[in-house]
Amino acid sequence: MNQELAAKQETLIQEIKKLGSCVVAFSGGTDSTLLFSVSQELLGDRVLAVTATSSTYPARELQEARDLAKRIGGRHLVIESEELALPGFAGNDKNRCYYCKSELFSKLRAIAKAEGLAHVIDGNNLDDRGDYRPGRQAAREQGVVSPLELAGFTKEDVRALSRERGLPTWDKPAYACLSSRVPYGTTITRETLSQIEVAEEGLRALGFRVLRVRHHDTVARLELGEAEFAQASGPLREKVIQIIKSAGYAYVALDLQGYRTGAMNETLKDK
Repeated sequence: MNQELAAKQETLIQEIKKLGSCVVAFSGGTDSTLLFSVSQELLGDRVLAVTATSSTYPARELQEARDLAKRIGGRHLVIESEELALPGFAGNDKNRCYYCKSELFSKLRAIAKAEGLAHVIDGNNLDDRGDYRPGRQAAREQGVVSPLELAGFTKEDVRALSRERGLPTWDKPAYACLSSRVPYGTTITRETLSQIEVAEEGLRALGFRVLRVRHHDTVARLELGEAEFAQASGPLREKVIQIIKSAGYAYVALDLQGYRTGAMNETLKDK
């Protein structure tokens, strides 16, 4: 471990120790897994990881979160959080993530209070500042602490320390809820989310790891990692088409720009 990462790790340790006790917003992604791992090591039973599951959260991700929590060895709670029932969420305006995170963090605060835990923390890092994220406003309003960000961690730092600690998520591709595949202004339904999940799980079964199936009515716009693009347009082309059409799409389109975080935000003029 280089000196810079070691210094950031020490800062992270001190930030978490200061908390005393906490609820971790735990999705099973790279950031929250590292945060839960370090927090549990430092604070033990004074930490509770909470995973919220809903129709926007694939079954595979939930199972991975359960498996990771068992591997880390800390306390883990799964709660229901149905975003589609929230006023404003299903309508899918540009503040969709605010409604979701506001409800989520409110629930986590209630759990923290009931458990006698002092704080709610999340895995936000410095790189998360670079995109349109209305959910951060909800985090600020609910007093959520972001230890990785406070310790100066970038995504690269998170991956590096995760690898040092032997966490299997060190190279896990970034993930966002299924609703992020739907263009702003298009109503989100359970049927749409299920369609997207079936398409993405089919592609993962073919070996794709870095991917998004963006939903445009009858068109599935595929964003793939650079190394995987040639597979989709070459040897796996017919299988990709079959999977996407079996999910209910009429047309299959490959986005020449490939995968990038927050692609749907590119349409927002005032982001």
